[in-house]
Amino acid sequence: MSQTLGGPSRCGWVLGPSLDKIIKNVAWRKHSQLVAACKAALDKLDVLVDSTDPDPATCTPLYGYASLDDTQFVLEPLVLAIVSGSPKVVEPALDGAYRLFSLGLVRCQVDAPRGGGGGGGGGGEQPSIIYRLIDSVCKCGGLGEDPIELGVLKVLLSAVRSPCVSIGGDCLIHIVRCCYNIYLGGLNGTNQLCAKTVLAQIMLIVFTRVEENSMVVDFKTVSVAQLLEFADRNLNEGSSLQFAQNFVHEIVENREALPPPAHPPIILRHGNHQSQTESDEPDSDSSGYTKIREDGFALYKNLCKLSMKFSSQEQADDQILLRGKILSLELLKVIMDIAGPVWCTNERFLNTIKQFLCLSLLKNSALSVMAIFQLQCSIFQSLLSKFRSGLKSEIGIFFPMLILRVLENVLQPSFLQKMTVLHLLDKVFQDPQIVIDTFVNYDCDLDAPNIFERSVNGLLKTALGPPPGSTTTLTPAQDSAFRIESVKCLASIIKSMGAWMDQQLKVGDNNLPKLSDNENSVDSPAAPVEDADYEVHSEANSEVSYAATLEQRRAYKIELQKGVSMFNRKPSKGIEFLISTKKFDSSPEAVASFLKSTSGLNPTMIGDYLGEREEFNLKVMHAYVDSFNFVEMDFGGAIRFFLKGFRLPGEAQKIDRLMEKFAERYCKCNPTSFSSADTAYVLAYSVIMLNTDAHNNMVKDKMSKADFIRNNRGINDGKDLPEDYLGTLYDQIVKNEIKMNADSSTPQSKPGNSLNRLLGLDGILNLVWKQTEEQPLGANGVLLKHIQEQFRAKSVKSESIFYSVADPAILRFMAEVSWGPMLAAFSVTVDQSDDKIATSKCLEGFRHAVHVTAVLGMHTQRDAFVTTVAKFTNLHCAADMKQKNVDAVKAIMSIAIEEGNHLHEAWEHILTCLSRFEHLQLLGEGAPSDASYLTSSDAETEERTLKTASISSIKKKGIIQNPAVAAVVRGGSYDSTTVGLNSQGLVTPEQMNSFISNLNLLDQIGNFELNHIFAHSQRLNSEAIVSFVKALCKVSMSELQSPTDPRVFSLTKIVEVTHYNMNRIRLVWSRIWSVLSDFFVTVGLFENLSVAIFVMDSLRQLSMKFLEREELANYNFQNEFLRPFVIVMERSNSAEIRELIVRCLSQMVLSRVSNVKSGWKSVFMVFTTAGADERKNIVLLAFETMEKIVREYFPYITETETAPFTDCVRCLITFTNNKFNSDISLNAIAFLRFCAVKLADGGLVCSEKSKDCDPSMLENNDSSFSEQTNTDMDDNVSFWVPLLSGLAKLTSDPRSAIRKSALEVLFNILKDHGHLFSRQFWITVFNSIIFPIFNSVSDKPEKQKNDTSPSFGSFNFDGSIWDPDTAAVGTQCLVDIFVTFFGILRCQLPGVISILVGIVMSPGQGPSNTGVAALMRLARALNGKLSGEEWRDVFVTLREAAASSHPTILKILRTINSINVPEDDEHYNDGEAEDDDGLQTAAYVVSRMKSHIAAQILIVQVVSDLCKIHQQSASSETVGIIIDIFSSIGTHALELNSDAVLMLKLQRACTILEISEPPLVHFENESYQTFLNILHHLLVTSPSSYEATLEQHLISVCETILQIYLRISGFGSNQQKEFSKPKLQWILPLGAAKKEEMAARSPLVTSALRILCDLEKSCFQRYVSRLFPLLVDLVRSEHSSREVQLILSNLFQSCIGPIIT
Repeated sequence: MSQTLGGPSRCGWVLGPSLDKIIKNVAWRKHSQLVAACKAALDKLDVLVDSTDPDPATCTPLYGYASLDDTQFVLEPLVLAIVSGSPKVVEPALDGAYRLFSLGLVRCQVDAPRGGGGGGGGGGEQPSIIYRLIDSVCKCGGLGEDPIELGVLKVLLSAVRSPCVSIGGDCLIHIVRCCYNIYLGGLNGTNQLCAKTVLAQIMLIVFTRVEENSMVVDFKTVSVAQLLEFADRNLNEGSSLQFAQNFVHEIVENREALPPPAHPPIILRHGNHQSQTESDEPDSDSSGYTKIREDGFALYKNLCKLSMKFSSQEQADDQILLRGKILSLELLKVIMDIAGPVWCTNERFLNTIKQFLCLSLLKNSALSVMAIFQLQCSIFQSLLSKFRSGLKSEIGIFFPMLILRVLENVLQPSFLQKMTVLHLLDKVFQDPQIVIDTFVNYDCDLDAPNIFERSVNGLLKTALGPPPGSTTTLTPAQDSAFRIESVKCLASIIKSMGAWMDQQLKVGDNNLPKLSDNENSVDSPAAPVEDADYEVHSEANSEVSYAATLEQRRAYKIELQKGVSMFNRKPSKGIEFLISTKKFDSSPEAVASFLKSTSGLNPTMIGDYLGEREEFNLKVMHAYVDSFNFVEMDFGGAIRFFLKGFRLPGEAQKIDRLMEKFAERYCKCNPTSFSSADTAYVLAYSVIMLNTDAHNNMVKDKMSKADFIRNNRGINDGKDLPEDYLGTLYDQIVKNEIKMNADSSTPQSKPGNSLNRLLGLDGILNLVWKQTEEQPLGANGVLLKHIQEQFRAKSVKSESIFYSVADPAILRFMAEVSWGPMLAAFSVTVDQSDDKIATSKCLEGFRHAVHVTAVLGMHTQRDAFVTTVAKFTNLHCAADMKQKNVDAVKAIMSIAIEEGNHLHEAWEHILTCLSRFEHLQLLGEGAPSDASYLTSSDAETEERTLKTASISSIKKKGIIQNPAVAAVVRGGSYDSTTVGLNSQGLVTPEQMNSFISNLNLLDQIGNFELNHIFAHSQRLNSEAIVSFVKALCKVSMSELQSPTDPRVFSLTKIVEVTHYNMNRIRLVWSRIWSVLSDFFVTVGLFENLSVAIFVMDSLRQLSMKFLEREELANYNFQNEFLRPFVIVMERSNSAEIRELIVRCLSQMVLSRVSNVKSGWKSVFMVFTTAGADERKNIVLLAFETMEKIVREYFPYITETETAPFTDCVRCLITFTNNKFNSDISLNAIAFLRFCAVKLADGGLVCSEKSKDCDPSMLENNDSSFSEQTNTDMDDNVSFWVPLLSGLAKLTSDPRSAIRKSALEVLFNILKDHGHLFSRQFWITVFNSIIFPIFNSVSDKPEKQKNDTSPSFGSFNFDGSIWDPDTAAVGTQCLVDIFVTFFGILRCQLPGVISILVGIVMSPGQGPSNTGVAALMRLARALNGKLSGEEWRDVFVTLREAAASSHPTILKILRTINSINVPEDDEHYNDGEAEDDDGLQTAAYVVSRMKSHIAAQILIVQVVSDLCKIHQQSASSETVGIIIDIFSSIGTHALELNSDAVLMLKLQRACTILEISEPPLVHFENESYQTFLNILHHLLVTSPSSYEATLEQHLISVCETILQIYLRISGFGSNQQKEFSKPKLQWILPLGAAKKEEMAARSPLVTSALRILCDLEKSCFQRYVSRLFPLLVDLVRSEHSSREVQLILSNLFQSCIGPIIT
């Protein structure tokens, strides 16, 4: 053929070769017209050229030809050739047509002939040339030739594919029908497959354009393999599949086509053209819709109608019709798979789905053809994935009908159907948003089925399999397949829940957002990118979001269902429950409304409840009947309508009450129907009896119409009802049984039946499933109308609004519904199945379930899942371990890594598994057990050797019976802390072999995975790490407490975890260590010494690591970290542990001394405890470290804070009290002094001015110093207190050397550093430290400062503790320090004097003398410094001291009166115990009197000495105090010796006891002698101002002395009065005792007489009248000493004589 064949135009290039081939192949004679037309067309083509004006691309219907006539002329031969029927002619014509369409040369809009003139065709009713061409192509498809069929398919697909050809209306349907016919009527399987593929591709092209509303779109090529998924697998013969794929690919991917015009004129709006199909729709209002979409509507509706065609009854087995139905459903599936947002946003499309597709699914659901069911499920999957927002009600019907009906059939399901459903659920539930939307819109909707809950429960039943003992049609293989698929679905559900939750939490910035509605799921972050449901509605103008009330709605639905369930068991209880939960009020009308309107109620129970005779039930029944409107209803229809809602009870009385009320209500609504209500009542009973008689198979003799009429004669007030009326009523009842709405052939016990009634689905399901297999449901107009009414009723309800929720909290409700079934399904499957796929899916489900429940904070559910997985690891019974158990171990490790932040208490189960896993690993590796290192006894060497056996040697007989290995092999329960401990019996070799093989299984898991969990702990959040550590400590405690095989795995991990997490912030680390600290303390106190030592060493390692970190000042964390050492040190009974702690602390401190800050407190507390330990080696070891710390590292103690200084001091003080080594005590005391030096050198106490103060300034400038230092104490002064207090306490140590050293150091410190102290602090030191040393009860400091008259406090000096030497040192130090700092301490003078006086008055000669010496030394040292007031205070103190004991000793002395003293020794020896007690008392009295007298005499001496020192400056007041002291002591001495009877009794007791008598006479003589001397001395030396006073006191004392003497000699004043009778007869001589006493008193009398002699004459003359009678009596009395007489004689001569003369 020449290159110019067809002319220069593009169309000519295509048409020329085709026309030429037609001419060559055609039979000229038969088709002469065709030949002529072809030749004429070729000639025409030779002269035609492509038009240049306008653009050739805009010319229609052929490219480049502006003339329509030219187009018709050149295309007419192709049409004639195609309709010729000759294959040789048709083939090139089809090829030419294909090339025209595929190259884009045809450019027009093609419509059916009735559509009016096409874009390029003729006008009027004549079809366009392009339509004729396509029509001819479609018609030649029936020739039956394979190449022709393929050519037709190519032309038609290329025509539809071309973006330049708009095929619309019936033309498009014509094309589809042609392809249908090729598929259905073709004899070649390959051609059928190609036809099916072409149809699918056409659907893809057309509906992609519909979606985009454009002819120019991108679309994908159909997959032939996917088309064979459900049907026509038999067509895949040889390479048919590949041929069909290539066939379509070649047409679709044609790259030679010209580009479409930029502004094609052929895309017209609807209104210019209207197809036949669309014009037949009277209700369609299509204005505003494009032609493309109108054509899509038409095609879609025709496909739906094709899918609803059923075979006739004459040809029930019409396979062609069935194949066409299947093909239609497949094409609908293709359309639904590519459907986009326009299907939801466009109401017409959505309504088309509801009206046609849903009806198609409903009709076809009755068929048992597997391919149809599979296609229905696939289409339903698309609806659920993409259109659930617009088809909420329809999905609510189809899901139970298609899916749940099959899913819940456990015993006798169709295997393929159920597998299809399970695969569908698995795919659907892989979309997280579908899972959530299903629960929100159905399970939380009161009038919707619980799709989610029923799906989960159905999957559970499938996973569990048929109940034991039940009859089933399933084979074991089928049951196993069901179980596997069901757990896959459950795993997909929980996985989707977790994925949706993670997405919401991520969008919400990891915060749980509040429940919210999304008006458009495209904007919702939860909407999936692909297969999205494109529209989500929300309630209009709702201020409170739907999701915010979701919990309430869900709870309301659950409570209502619970109430319905209770009603169906016991109606009264159900009504009470619903009223109590406020579902309705307690009025009869409300209850009646509930019974009438609520679905799911058992009709029998309703009838029973309404028939009860209780008052409330009667009211409800009346309200129920009154709610019916029977106006203008015939009687039969009224009673039928009345009995639709309940079943009549079986009890006659109940029926009677119901019929009576019905008759009353019917007559009220229809007053003219009967003469009275009695008529209606009787007739109602007759109708009920007739209904039972006619429709009960048990009744053999049926009631005839005549019988019925006869039975009802005379019931209308004695008259008969019309026979026609009764006959009509009879016919109605007999032909149509009166039954309830809910009556069904399905048994009541069928699963889901009650729920179907609750949802109003029974009618629909019955209508569908009661049909025969191929019954054309559409033929029954009544049924179809009923179904459509159900759909319409569902669609208009407000509850059908679709909602979307973005709050993860919704998952809590979903988890509450699903966690139990999932746990059961996964658990049973893992337990009973060894299938790897099933167990892996279950374990995956467990992981996702843990994730969801953990993140949502559902602790109980989370723990249930974790515990179950932990049990399935079977690590507690390793001998029975399988591969699935190893997978469970892997799962538990994955859970630990992935969900660590949310596990909390569940960590314990995971860590227990890890512990057991590590134990088995050790056994497998042959490593020694931990017990071999922790064995408390060294005797069990054989057992230790056995425990270290490797696997290769485990088989040995001895190893088999090793208790440790045997216990592991035997295993135990999961909850047992010690595996196999309580198991009995020996381990068989078979068990051991199984155990060894199972250990090899664990090799799949390496140490890296195990250790990674603990290393990963550093990534846990603050709450999770605390929970992790708590659980780890608990597991470690269980390991360590094992009585037979203690282990340290978890303990070592605690150390690792602590190391990993040391860098956490302080707040978190504090919480972690709070847990670890308690753990270390508890384990450190274990009775198992080896475990405790191991723990303490672990704590040491941690502490060493922790001390590497620097701590800033004023922080306390080091102290908290080391506190476990302190607590264990204090509480442990083990010397080894205490010694270990001391060594650990010593090592840590000495190696990390520069880093220790707040840790010093714990260090010193440990050493303090060690210093008081009962073990000498511990004390020595601790002190050795303390010595090094104080000597070498003292600056570090107070480097950042000064508080550790106090702890150091306390520690040293404790060492001073140790009882093992005095050298340690003395060294500790020396270190205390060293600490004082350091403290003073650091300037911690006083200001810079006081530091520079020289001690010598204290005496010269007391006032200035006082002003300088009398300020508030600095904070650091408090550090002196414990140091000084500690030393003060040591002064009472029973060891003399310690006492003396402590005293010396204490006072040396005060003396050396006292200049640093402020006045206030000195007062504190004296009151709190110095005074308590001497056991003084002093007044408060404020009183001592302000009160210048201090009072004496009682002082009890214990000579058994302080020996004389100690007392001497103490008093000397006290006086020295007081004298040194007298300028500051002047106010403490009363207290110091009180102490010294107390020492003076203490029992024992040594201390008393020490006190006297100290007091005198103090007085001499301060002689020139004390003021008159201070001297007065000194003497006042002495006066109080002297007088304070007078009442006490007198009281003690008088106790002699109450005791019985024997007359002599013989009487005493024969006496009773009573006498002995009296003598003991007497001995005590004598002892106390001796001590008292000695103290009083010392006071006298001290006062005398002080008086001499102070005589020059003594004031009259002071002199008066001194005289009072002597006077009171003298009077007291006289009073003690005044009771002669008592003295005699005391003397007799001393004689019997052989003890010396109290020196009472000596006491009197000493006191008065000193008194005389002092008075005489003062009289001589004192000024004349108070001379008269002194003379009076002196004369009074002399008088007293003389009177005492005369009384003893028998010439006392009392005796003179007694014997002043008229006449004295005789004077008896004195006895020996009297003479002895007089001799003792003679010196005192002599002294008094001499003083009188020395008085001035004038003075003597003033008092001679008082003295003369006494002197005369002296002359008359008997004397034991001549000295008295001589002085008396001298007195008369020198003093009285001159007066007389």
